[in-house]
Amino acid sequence: MSVQVWTWILVGVTFALYFGIAIWARAGSTKEFYVAGGGVSPLANGMATAADWMSAASFISMAGIISFAGYDGSVYLMGWTGGYVLLALLLAPYLRKFGKFTVPDFIGDRYYSNTARTVAVICALIVSFTYVAGQMRGVGIVFSQFLQVPINSGVVIGMAVVLVFAFLGGMKGITYTQVAQYCVLIFAFMVPAFFISMQMTGNPIPQIGMGGTVEDGTYLLEKLDTLHTQLGFKEYTSGTKSTWDVFAITLALMVGTAGLPHVIVRFFTVPKVKDARKSAGLALLFIAILYTTAPAIAVFARTNLIETVSNTEYTQVPDWFKNWEDTGLIAWSDKNEDGKIQYVAGSSIDGKKPEFTNERGAHGERLISNANGEANELYVDRDIMVLANPEIAKLPNWVIALVAAGGLAAALSTAAGLLLVISTSISHDLIKKQLKPDISEKGELWAARFAILGAIIIAGYFGINPPGFVAAVVALAFGLAAASFFPAIILGIFDKRMNKQGAITGMIVGIVLMLFYMMKFKLDMFGGGTPDDWWFGTSPEGFGTIAMVVNVVISVVISRLTPAPPQNVQEIVENIRIPSGAGEAHQH
Repeated sequence: MSVQVWTWILVGVTFALYFGIAIWARAGSTKEFYVAGGGVSPLANGMATAADWMSAASFISMAGIISFAGYDGSVYLMGWTGGYVLLALLLAPYLRKFGKFTVPDFIGDRYYSNTARTVAVICALIVSFTYVAGQMRGVGIVFSQFLQVPINSGVVIGMAVVLVFAFLGGMKGITYTQVAQYCVLIFAFMVPAFFISMQMTGNPIPQIGMGGTVEDGTYLLEKLDTLHTQLGFKEYTSGTKSTWDVFAITLALMVGTAGLPHVIVRFFTVPKVKDARKSAGLALLFIAILYTTAPAIAVFARTNLIETVSNTEYTQVPDWFKNWEDTGLIAWSDKNEDGKIQYVAGSSIDGKKPEFTNERGAHGERLISNANGEANELYVDRDIMVLANPEIAKLPNWVIALVAAGGLAAALSTAAGLLLVISTSISHDLIKKQLKPDISEKGELWAARFAILGAIIIAGYFGINPPGFVAAVVALAFGLAAASFFPAIILGIFDKRMNKQGAITGMIVGIVLMLFYMMKFKLDMFGGGTPDDWWFGTSPEGFGTIAMVVNVVISVVISRLTPAPPQNVQEIVENIRIPSGAGEAHQH
């Protein structure tokens, strides 16, 4: 059967499963809608957390970034997994004990102030929309290639799908669909990795295959380094970022993870604090399976891409190349008119994105109107590497289709989790807690559903007009979470003297500083700037670290200059940190 038929079958079966679960797990109360009734088992919650956590950025983009950035791409692995450990040890159990549904709820109660709650809601919306933009883009890319529709139509189809299971089931529907989505995405990620690892190194375990030898006895990484240097690139295994920037990005991703509202809310869906710890440990195990495989996939894909495309005549390129040309994710411009694809160091196009014309060149290739870059003739979008990898390696058609189903599962599971955060922030933290405290439970449930509808429309707009490729957008969402939420949460748990004045000022300064830096260096606003102009040599992805430090300093200084929190709040903070069941120490 063709790839197309296999794709329809596998995507159809998995979607039928998701919809079936969403209908079975319809939410009847706000508790079911917000935290799945608080009765999810640690194993199911661990899987759901892993699916929620591993977004289109992890599935589609991360291996793509690593395959282009080489050693420098490792910051994403270290930051995202390290942050998860931080979340599981430092935050999850305490927040669970505090017993609030959402991060703004915790901040509003801990800082005894509706102003703090409102600031937290605004931060949650900014972080979640930045993150969800990347997910919708991922959905669009997968749908466009495998259903043969334009990327923008793919985004619209994705919006409709997410709406159904988020609208019906809330957190209850989303939790159980995410368990199914985890199984689909991990299977889809690992199967091609096993195949390709066996094909290239004779070892089926990709993590070991990556360090293994190829047919002629040379090590795979050594071979890739040689291919790189022959084409004028820097060695794959050497880094270009400064040590400070690597540290800043890693730390921003770590603390951003620990402040991500859609992951934190997962720890409220289990019955007990002990279960929150257990599900955090299981989720880490489930996440590690994909995260330790991504660098191997990056190496396999990069090697295969260079070997099949570089210096090959366009008339001889494999079918996968021509299939993907139509999506605009890969393109070739014959600058020296020799009919061969020259893939060398340097940019192939002017500006940031290729602008395609509807004309075909002398060899049948799609023409790019802004292909006036350097000698490099090949444009490759990083988001293509995982999706096209099975085709490049000539794997069976069902494996290619499986990757499509996995990519959709990854993007949809995270998009649904984020949309739920957006809707609870609006219905629970704004409407119920502030604007209309006497709203009925049914009214609050409908408010949450309408908020999801509005959120999906905005997310779809960002998916159609994305600010950069998937993982870069997601990295910035982590910077925003690091700059705004993390200090308020961590100081709220561990600093009794922290008061509302300090927390509110810190959050506002942190997020404004991060937004300003993002807009200046990513969107060329406020006069723009090049990497030479970066403050302290810090990239926009790593700037969350500096904004977070500024937030902490301001919060602590202002809290010490203003009145202490009320006694009852200080007692709550004391109690959060005492393990449940620990009695008073007896004196003998």
